Amino acid sequence: MNEPANPAAPPRTGVAPSTGADARPRLERRLGTLDGALITIGSIVGSGIFLTTSDIARALPHPSWILAVWVVGGLLTLAGALTYAEMGAMYPEAGGLYVFLREAYGPLTGFLYGWTAFFVIMSGGIAAIAVGFGDYLGTFLPFFSTRHELWSLPLGSWTWRVNGSQLAAVLAIVVLTSVNYVGLRQGAGVQNLMTLLKVGAVAIFVAGGFLVTAPVAVDWTAPLPPLPGGLLAAFGVGMIAALWTYDGWYGLTFSAGELKDPGRSLPVGLITGVVTTSAMYALVNVAYLRAIPVGAMGGTARIGEGAAAALFGGQASRWLAAAIVVSTFGCLAATILYSARIYLPMAEDRLFFRAVARIHPRHHTPGPSLWVQCAWSALLALSGSYEQLYTYVIFASVLFHAAAGAAVFVLRRTRPALPRPYRTWGYPWVPAVFILSSLLLLGNTLVERPVESLLGLGLVALGLPVYAYWRRNARAA
Repeated sequence: MNEPANPAAPPRTGVAPSTGADARPRLERRLGTLDGALITIGSIVGSGIFLTTSDIARALPHPSWILAVWVVGGLLTLAGALTYAEMGAMYPEAGGLYVFLREAYGPLTGFLYGWTAFFVIMSGGIAAIAVGFGDYLGTFLPFFSTRHELWSLPLGSWTWRVNGSQLAAVLAIVVLTSVNYVGLRQGAGVQNLMTLLKVGAVAIFVAGGFLVTAPVAVDWTAPLPPLPGGLLAAFGVGMIAALWTYDGWYGLTFSAGELKDPGRSLPVGLITGVVTTSAMYALVNVAYLRAIPVGAMGGTARIGEGAAAALFGGQASRWLAAAIVVSTFGCLAATILYSARIYLPMAEDRLFFRAVARIHPRHHTPGPSLWVQCAWSALLALSGSYEQLYTYVIFASVLFHAAAGAAVFVLRRTRPALPRPYRTWGYPWVPAVFILSSLLLLGNTLVERPVESLLGLGLVALGLPVYAYWRRNARAA
């Protein structure tokens, strides 16, 4: 069933303008290297950097080790970017991980990733980011607060409740989907603007944090306090939090079919975006350490706002909250833009609804894919079930990333003659480090969340009969 894909098959989406006998609308190659870097930054930076350090400080209450977690997390993310850049340049089409897994292991593996991405990973991520946007928006507009319940509907033993942040989430998803529907430049333009604004806000926060007198004298060489599980376990817990805050770094690979010069723009955009974000994260955390004592960090849930208040006064926390609204909106814009490109090649491979393969004849955007994604993400946001679903697929998501990292080895062996405009720097050690870190994260997730991990694999397995159905239909067509 899991037969290999045709090694001679050319890229199938967004490769060339429509000409001659093939007059179908195509994706347009209108994104440059700067767009690629901004999409990468926008895909990563949401609200996590303004929250996650609290979790790390609880596990590892030492300034040097907190900073080390963020630096190591950035280096591991860079290893992933260097690995995926080779495959993205090899296959300059929409789809990203779906394409890598399909070409390395066959259509079944690619489908299971695409199925899980649509069902939970990407759609659930969009719902989570959107609800987070609504929650912060509620700071300024109380109607959209999580505390403002709009309605509750008893459904047997379960009550469906919808609050203001969920409504804001749905509105944001619909608006940004509409913008992406009317054109790539419009969708990328909104995303780029939001990214520039949040990078500017972070730069002002960091610069100001270094210019004012620090409330805290950071002792980088202080003795490490006793840790219940030891340093290695605490560092592992911190790494999980940091790596999830770096999540989204691979988003540009899904949009490879819309890059003007994917052989150059994809590697440069991906690597530049990851390096820039890693530097931002490290500097932001130095500012936090200068603002709040390490012992108090673990109890400061919204550490970004707490640090802003400590450095610049109470009113500054509201300014940072406004920056977080922009940051989450920008992250949502980037995620909606790139995630919809996964389902396009699935539909072209007859492993999803055929209508999803259509490109709008005037806008040259994957309209049906965008709207199907919009509908399911909005439903997850309204249901409130996205958080539970997302905890189920964490294990499966990391498993797919480990397999995609290993795909660079598989493709070097099975497709040695295929053009590689970019080759992974540091091969084979860099991909090996990425794969090893993914496997360690897999092991930790399995130990910490065994039930959720197995349930997540069950959700992936539900895709098997669906795959058989699509394959049977494709053969009958």
